Amino acid sequence: MAALSPPVCDFNWPAPAFKLPGTDGKTYELNDLKDENGALVMFICNHCPFVLAILDKIVRDAQDLKAMGIGVAAICSNDPVAYPQDNFANMKRLAETRGFPFPYLHDESQSVAQAYGAVCTPDFFGFDKNLGLQYRGRLDATRMNVAGIDMRRDLFEAMKQVAETGNGPLEQIPSIGCSIKWKH
Repeated sequence: MAALSPPVCDFNWPAPAFKLPGTDGKTYELNDLKDENGALVMFICNHCPFVLAILDKIVRDAQDLKAMGIGVAAICSNDPVAYPQDNFANMKRLAETRGFPFPYLHDESQSVAQAYGAVCTPDFFGFDKNLGLQYRGRLDATRMNVAGIDMRRDLFEAMKQVAETGNGPLEQIPSIGCSIKWKH
């Protein structure tokens, strides 16, 4: 399994609009997810060991960011035929058992992942209140091996800065994870 990293942040790149079904039975558009201080769009999946190693931290940070006026959503774009662990029924199960405090959206056509240029799971896109990209980095220094809870919260601190100033940090460390599982 090769680990991939997304490119560095392209500041102020406009968030592509989307309309996707959520595991909660609702359909969401980007503007539904944005809050007063911005939005965080995460590409994750159910089976990636990089995602699983930080899933509890993703839930924690999402709750903390929502309290600061940052809307949060997760999107699974993996091919559900080749990777049945990532199908909609299993997405729904994961969101329920882990108590996701954010919509978990299914990008079955993979068009949203393509529009965003998503590379890996997890891939984080942090937008300001005008939906201009301000952060495309890692959650923290955790890799596949679960690391201590006390490490610097890179994603949280960056999005806190975005909420307070409208700008993301100039220095960002890319996320790392499994490739998006594209349909053939």
